[in-house]
Amino acid sequence: MRMRTSDDPSGFCAQCHVSSGRHKNSSCSPSLNKETDQNLHCFSFFLLCTLAVASRADIPEEEDVLVLKKSNFDEALKAHPNILVEFYAPWCGHCKALAPEYAKAAGMLKNEGSEIRLAKVDATEETELAQEYGVRGYPTIKFFKGGEKESPKEYSAGRQADDIVSWLKKRTGPAVATLAEVTQAESLIADNEVAVIAFFKDTESAGAKAFEKAAEAIDDIPFGMTSDDAVYSKFEVSKDGVVLFKKFDEGRNTFDGELTKENLLAFIKANQLPLVIEFTEQTAPKIFGGEIKSHILMFVPKAASDFQDKMDQFKKAAEGFKGQILFIYIDSDVDDNQRILEFFGLKKEECPAIRLITLEDEMTKYKPSTDAITAESITEFCTLFTQGKLKPHLMSQDIPEDWDKNPVKVLVGKNFEEVVFDPTKNVFVEFYAPWCGHCKQLAPIWDKLGEKYKDSADVIVAKMDSTANEIEAVKVHSFPTLKFFPAGEEHKVIDYNGERTLEGFTKFLESGGKEGGAPAGEDDDEDMDLDVR
Repeated sequence: MRMRTSDDPSGFCAQCHVSSGRHKNSSCSPSLNKETDQNLHCFSFFLLCTLAVASRADIPEEEDVLVLKKSNFDEALKAHPNILVEFYAPWCGHCKALAPEYAKAAGMLKNEGSEIRLAKVDATEETELAQEYGVRGYPTIKFFKGGEKESPKEYSAGRQADDIVSWLKKRTGPAVATLAEVTQAESLIADNEVAVIAFFKDTESAGAKAFEKAAEAIDDIPFGMTSDDAVYSKFEVSKDGVVLFKKFDEGRNTFDGELTKENLLAFIKANQLPLVIEFTEQTAPKIFGGEIKSHILMFVPKAASDFQDKMDQFKKAAEGFKGQILFIYIDSDVDDNQRILEFFGLKKEECPAIRLITLEDEMTKYKPSTDAITAESITEFCTLFTQGKLKPHLMSQDIPEDWDKNPVKVLVGKNFEEVVFDPTKNVFVEFYAPWCGHCKQLAPIWDKLGEKYKDSADVIVAKMDSTANEIEAVKVHSFPTLKFFPAGEEHKVIDYNGERTLEGFTKFLESGGKEGGAPAGEDDDEDMDLDVR
């Protein structure tokens, strides 16, 4: 702060807070001695610090995680330019499971003195913020870098503290760490489930550049590069190359091929997951976010006496389909996994059981012809799948006796086509899941809509539990999904994308599916409750 003196009439008078040569206070002297000048400098500095602390104190913390609202969001981005924000719902099971790991990651970064901070927003309270950032499911996690709020990066790594910290460091630091000595390489390997190290004598070579490009494309795995002879010797590397180190299966994989970005990415993605991986809250992002979209699932109680035998058979079969099919096992005794069993039409007492699913553009399930779990039967099942010789497995409940008793008709797989493709009827269907929060919120409005059209001669309002019924002609990617089947022989399908209000639904139906509708397949996938984790 610049202080006014007799020699500087254009300065700032600390006593009057006036920047001109005129003073409010007639007793104020424009001349300040050196001691007063220093005291005022100290007071000004103290005041600025106090204001800065007070400003940051407006952002409360819970377990080292900043608690953000609409009122302090912009302030938080200014104070902490690199910030990871979780949009959550208090009732969300996934959010509750993430909370301790999220807080642990926040503490790890804070203890390191990192400028990166973690924050959270209750999206059920801060609805404007949630809408602004396109929150469609919980938790939604976004990274704001450099204080920019317009286009945050979606968090795409695992849900353990180490995964979160590694991802953030990769996002804010160099893509490839320089490993100048053995201890640095040892630490990189010891601190991570998977690490990739390039051994290049010439770190400016074409191979090294390709490695750096591959590293920039992967967020959740740390990359290092060394040219040090001692590191080569320690890890028994005799020539330039790339090695993936991991804490499972064979322990390490050595790249063998032409050093290009594409080849390196394929190598890493083929080897970064265990041959057989357990489905948990923490591994789910790696499973769903991976390149392999064909998954075979073994539902088995881990407490069973023959668990290890089943695992041995499963793992033996997996060896022949590495890079083609991801082999996953799910503990059928865990309460949190019951939704997944339900999704595949299974009950605990029916386990162990095998199912296969593809997560491409259209989600398709397959069921083996035998209940036997042997390496031979699993291999045969997977071979038929890779050859395109399996038919999809479609679930259906029995038709309820009173399916058409209430204003909202109940559809199942066995009566679906007969009802919705009746050429004389306009049928509006909600595809729901019993556990879906969004579906529960919609239920009273949907019932009112059914009541409104219960006496209509050509409009039917219906619903179908898509966790227990599947239709080959209709693929459901999220809950609730709303589709309109207009009368006629064309079997048209129109997705509803309008407001989920009685007025919105009514306008849609009265307009013949034009107001608030879009051709099937062009919906925004607003809700992501199909996530069965």
